[in-house]
Amino acid sequence: MNTKEEKYLKKLGDHIRTLRELKGLDQKPFAFQCGISRTQLYMVENGKTNPRLLTLLKIANGLEVDLSELLNNLKENNND
Repeated sequence: MNTKEEKYLKKLGDHIRTLRELKGLDQKPFAFQCGISRTQLYMVENGKTNPRLLTLLKIANGLEVDLSELLNNLKENNND
């Protein structure tokens, strides 16, 4: 994985964690609610894995947001 891809995954994970925390959801029960493992959610939130589309859909549904909301923050800006 190249540096640019790592940045995307880190931004995605940070955004997911922020949305989850804003809703007051703890990681383990939220992962269970989404139908994924806590370890998998941890890996996504920390940018350590490239999640499959189905995983992102489960997370988006659990957060009650559109998938586009999760991905919208990945647009590059001049600071990247």
